[in-house]
Amino acid sequence: MSKKLHIKKGDTVRVISGNSKSDKPKKVLEVLIDKDRAIVEGVNMITKHVKPSATNPEGGIEKREASIHISNLMLVDPATGEPTRVGRKLNENGKLQRYSKKTGEFI
Repeated sequence: MSKKLHIKKGDTVRVISGNSKSDKPKKVLEVLIDKDRAIVEGVNMITKHVKPSATNPEGGIEKREASIHISNLMLVDPATGEPTRVGRKLNENGKLQRYSKKTGEFI
């Protein structure tokens, strides 16, 4: 069984610490469960030297997002738009679901 993290792909998060700290909400593009890291849109940008290939004959230098540790991310509550801590509890159907600790609403 895989590890459960407080964020998922497609969630809206806020970076709470590090060089990319921001007040603006960003979208999670990918979650690397085994490394406890996530790739977030427009956060932790790096320059990558790309070798020429058949699909990209020019090659060159491109900017892309690098992963950031999930402890530096906080989920933004869809109802209020504020960052919140995340808990898990059983919903009406008996399924474990994430909820906002601030409002108590299921996410």
